Amino acid sequence: MDIVQTILDFNTGRDPERLAMKYAKMRTSPYVFLRGTCHLFYDRLQADSLPADAPNAWICGDLHLENFGSYKGDSRLVYFDINDFDESMLAPVSWDLVRLLTSVFAAATSLRLSDEKAARLCENFIACYGKALESGKASWVDRDSADGLVRALLDKLRSRSRIDHLDKYTKIDKKRRVILCDGARSLKTSRKEAERATNLVGAYAESQKDKKFFDVIDVAHRIAGAGSLGVERYMVLVKGKGSPNENYLLDVKQSLPSSLAAHVNISQPKWVSQANRVVTLQNRMQAAATAFLNAVSTEKGERSYVVRALQPSADRVALDDASVTFKQILDVVNQMGRIVAWAHLRGSGLQGSSTAGALVAFGASSNMWQPKLLAAAQQCAAQTVDDWNTYCAAYDAGHL
Repeated sequence: MDIVQTILDFNTGRDPERLAMKYAKMRTSPYVFLRGTCHLFYDRLQADSLPADAPNAWICGDLHLENFGSYKGDSRLVYFDINDFDESMLAPVSWDLVRLLTSVFAAATSLRLSDEKAARLCENFIACYGKALESGKASWVDRDSADGLVRALLDKLRSRSRIDHLDKYTKIDKKRRVILCDGARSLKTSRKEAERATNLVGAYAESQKDKKFFDVIDVAHRIAGAGSLGVERYMVLVKGKGSPNENYLLDVKQSLPSSLAAHVNISQPKWVSQANRVVTLQNRMQAAATAFLNAVSTEKGERSYVVRALQPSADRVALDDASVTFKQILDVVNQMGRIVAWAHLRGSGLQGSSTAGALVAFGASSNMWQPKLLAAAQQCAAQTVDDWNTYCAAYDAGHL
């Protein structure tokens, strides 16, 4: 496989400036490369190397260590959960698990982990996933139930004021807020792009009681993540409850077909749009919906977008911080294992997914399938490193 051509083909038509940022990020480490090439991961995945008895469930599809974070739900309560569902589909649960475990092995150097400690994290993740699945009951992680680094993260979000949040992304100019286009978190849009984003928010507002709340003040391109860089995505400042300090920030992101679609041989629902798929499954799998979560489409329906409250990229646990201990990382990964199990349980028995009973039985047998899954993840991580080295050579030679 010519991985460089595969990457170029996959990213055809995306914004060149933001795509250049993505390619530069992917050059930094195998872990970031893994995050930026979900499609390549599934092209490479040898599904027959995974546990054959894994039940089918609604899965995240792009599960890795940084696809968990804190957010405020519609209830304004704070949760820690999976926070990206762009790739979500009905597929074997083992696909979510092997991608998460692969990310642990790929991130080992960044996390200052020996091979032995990386394997221990993975074993603990599987054990916590299996035990939570075996319980048959979905729970959640909020400020009251969290501990360690996750609790500290939720405490921070709970105490952050709206003005603090706004000041990170905007400035006041003549008593009116505008988005700070700093080249790191946001970039200027063209007039046509700003109009498109404004129209999308306007379409969203039509379904809301307080339409004036969503009056658009400013628009910029949003820069966040690795895999979605180059995809059409906007940061939108709206009136909210009043200017300048009660404004709100929205994230408006185009939804594309899942990278899993070409590899899943399981019948899928006929979604109204790709954004409808993402929003439906995010609502299904998360403990509580992210504030403002909804799907909108362009007037002719040729493109669809997910609208939600803007969540800062920093609202994740910084596992690679030099002050973080192995015990703290282990604690976070254990919580992630439970969160994934609860997400899979929430969608059990719906639209073709396996029953809760089948998931419970799979969880109870985790000691039987753990070795095979670990071996598959180690093989995937080794392949990721090989592909990254090939990518680095091409990038350094100016081929991307």
